[in-house]
Formats: sequence, structure tokens, C-alpha cells
Amino acid sequence: MQQVFTQTTFSQMDIDPLIQQGIQDADFNSCTPVQEKILPIALAGKNIAAQSQTGTGKTATFLVTLFNRLLRSGASQKGDKQPRALIMAPTRELVVQIKQEAKLLGGHTGLVVQAIFGGIDYEKQREALRKHNIDIIIATPGRLIDYLKQKIFNLKSIEVLIIDEADRMFDLGFIPDLRYILRRCSPFNKRQSLLFSATLSYRVMELAYEHLDITESIVITPNQLAAKNVQQGLYHVGKKEKIQLLFGLLAKENPERTLVFCNTKRMAEILVDYLKANRYPAAALTGDVPQKKRLSILERFKKKEITILIATDVASRGLHIDNVTHVVNFDLPQDAEDYVHRIGRTARVGASGKAISLASEDDAFYLEPIEALVGKIDILWAEDDDFRSDIKRPRRRQPTDRKPMSKATRRPTGKSHGSNRNKKRKRPS
Repeated sequence: MQQVFTQTTFSQMDIDPLIQQGIQDADFNSCTPVQEKILPIALAGKNIAAQSQTGTGKTATFLVTLFNRLLRSGASQKGDKQPRALIMAPTRELVVQIKQEAKLLGGHTGLVVQAIFGGIDYEKQREALRKHNIDIIIATPGRLIDYLKQKIFNLKSIEVLIIDEADRMFDLGFIPDLRYILRRCSPFNKRQSLLFSATLSYRVMELAYEHLDITESIVITPNQLAAKNVQQGLYHVGKKEKIQLLFGLLAKENPERTLVFCNTKRMAEILVDYLKANRYPAAALTGDVPQKKRLSILERFKKKEITILIATDVASRGLHIDNVTHVVNFDLPQDAEDYVHRIGRTARVGASGKAISLASEDDAFYLEPIEALVGKIDILWAEDDDFRSDIKRPRRRQPTDRKPMSKATRRPTGKSHGSNRNKKRKRPS
């Protein structure tokens, strides 16, 4: 799959040599269009609110900016053992992804990075913050506030503040938490602030103006919301025929890695059961999957031990998995912007990919706002051969919340075990 880059290289920019080594380790050379446009302004120390779709290299953009700023400012503030940079992200998966990229790009800088998110390792994260001289925190809002209230650290020495996926913060209800954190950071005139969002809506810009001192340094890239290398198509199909068409498409397309999006956990479970019954390596990623299992599923998907991942919108942002060749919207999303984030899981950093949607009588009315946002989607026509009729039905799931009663605890019936339920009581004399 062909990558699209500009003629500008990282070596042409004013980036510290230690970071340049990390860039070489990551096998980066030429900049993406987003990096070419944003990095010169960010490296100059400007506060930026940037509209950037997912998969365009924005994570590397703000990490290079952050590392460069901390290295150039020196270690004079290191003595107070307080963090010098904070990256806020809406989901645990995105925090993990940013940390992995930070470890690669900043491997020669000596800067210490700590991830903070809920679900696992509460005491381990807490002890790391207490004992280690942490330079950079990458966090979700909730767990960070827990540690702030315990006064394990403070944010008064923050030199660089980054908010990633700002619009998603609103969607998940994190804005009160985010405002709480921002009020406890260093003054906005003593730090550099970068905000990234898929859309720069009024509410996002209100947050930027209020807490980040964003003035005229606003970068909007690109004008087209959906990545141009995504080949989009839509089938109109009956609700009861969706599964047959999905299996037909999998046989026809033979994808390397596929993300299938559903609107409900129940439908995700049904699809996984069908896929496994027909010997497709698949797993479900939904909101109630424990964090350790979630990370394990993502790792197996990256290694192609699982080739089909069924997900609700918990996975529609912040996941950077190379070579996702196909995204299938088994259900059309109820929010038009979620469509953009879903199909952004493929065709990342200039690669090509396919996004196929199945619109039934139940969700076809979501199509109009989606097309108002991204433009007309090509209609595809399914042939009879595209519907698989030889699909094995999975076994019914057994309820897991009820435990079988032992004989001692079973309620006796009226016809056995000497039951007196139907006998007349003798009146006392």
C-alpha cells in the first residue's frame, strides 16, 4: 500500500539531535502533510488548536514538539520532582498508543514517561509517580484526578500541555474533569499548549480560548474530513440478511485485517459467535471488556492472531493499528462524526483501504447526516452470490450470571420430599 508524504524531511527542521535519533529508529524520514504544516509553528513555541483527522501523523507531531521543548529548556526544574509535561487523552487505548510511540521517538532523550489510566495497576502507577522522577505524564482524566486529590504530585511545573481528541472528551463527558485539571496546571502564559481534535467545533474552541491561550495559531488540516484514500461503499440490505452478506463480503474481499463496527454490545457478541462457529479468528472489543483483556485482544489483532475485530464505538478513536485493510459498518453509527472516526481506522498515514457500510431498514435514516458531513457514498449492489447461505449457526450462549443451585438449596415441590404445602394445617386445640 502506497504511502503519501511531502518533500519536507524531519532532518530539515530545528529538532534536537537526540530526537532525530528516535525519528530514525522509527524509520521516519519525510513528513506527512499535517507534520509539514504544524511542526514549524509548534517548534517555534506557538499555542495551537489543530483540526486533524486520525491517522495523519499528529501523535508524532506533538511528541516531537514536546520532547524538543523539554530538552531545550534544560533540567533546571527537575529538582522539584514534579512532571514537566502532560498529555491528556480520552481513552485507555489511546494513552497506551501514545506511550508506545513516545518510547520509540524519545528513546535517546532520557526523559521519563509514565502512563496513567484506569482498569489496571492502581498501586503500581501510584508508586511510580511517588518514587520516580517523572518528566511526562500521559493520562485519562479520571485516574489522574484521583492521584491529584491524594497530592501525590502537582501540575504547577507543566511546561507543555497537550489535549488529544478534544471532541471525544466532550462526547465521553470528560469536560468537567478536564477543566478541573486545567485549573491546577501552571499558568497558560508559562507553558505551551497544543489541542488536537477531529473537528474544531464551537465548544472545543471555547475550551481552547478559556484555558489554553489559543489566539490566531489555529491550523486546520485537511479540508476533507474522510481520508481520500478510503474507498467508501454502501449496501442497502435487509436486517435479517446482514450476517449472510457480511460472510459473503469476507469471502469475496479476503481482507488482511478487518474492523467490524456495531452499535451494541449484544450485536458484537452475536457476530463473534457466528464468526467463531465458522472458523474465523475473531474477538469483540466492547466497553465492559476488562483492561488487561482489552490490551491482549489488541495485541493479538496487531499480530494477526485475530484477523477480525468486532467493536463498538469504544474502539473508533485512538487506535493505531497498521494494515487494517477493511472497515465494515455492520450498523450505521447514530452520530455522523463517529462514521469519520470509524473509517479512519483504515488508510492511515496515506495507506489505502476500504470502508463498507450495511444499511438496513432500522438504521438507513442515519445515512443523510453522514453524507451531509462526508459527501455522497457510492451505492453498491449485492448479487445473489454475495449472500452466504451455508453459514453454521452458533450455539446459544448460556447465562453466566446464574449459578446452579445445590440440592440442599433447591425449593421443594408440592409432590415430593414429603412436602406439606397442600396439607391442611391442624388447628390448635
